[in-house]
Amino acid sequence: MVKKTLIGLMAASTATLALAAPASAAEVSWGLTQQVEPGGRVDAETHAALGGCSPKTAVTSKGFAAPLVFTEGGNWGRAGGHTTAITTPGKYTARFTCSDGRVATGSFTILGTPPPSSSGHPKPPTTTPKPPATSKAPKPAKPQVAVKPAGAPQTGDGSLS
Repeated sequence: MVKKTLIGLMAASTATLALAAPASAAEVSWGLTQQVEPGGRVDAETHAALGGCSPKTAVTSKGFAAPLVFTEGGNWGRAGGHTTAITTPGKYTARFTCSDGRVATGSFTILGTPPPSSSGHPKPPTTTPKPPATSKAPKPAKPQVAVKPAGAPQTGDGSLS
């Protein structure tokens, strides 16, 4: 009976360790620009000594014009880099692989109004309504009566007195 209890406890503790270890090992602490203007600069950095990792690959995303390459170093195992966002607004996911095999993921938003989705729904018509037709033709304007000046006092003689 004691043997069965010990085997059960060992199996339970092994399962607990197997479930707990990957969750804490899988998280990578890193920073990524949260919001950016279309075509703006996106920054990323990680500190290996502070819960980050040493990057093995560049950061990739559909929201990047080119992959973000870690080109900067620093204290605490810092690795940082920059890239340019695309011009299409929306929410995007970025990811890179660490040298120890972990995968770091994060998300960022390119500001603006996203284009309408192509979900198969037809677009509403964009025609402008025509003004209603009138049955009457517009009346012609009356001609202005020409007034002829009588002489120099009415028109001025050109002096500035």
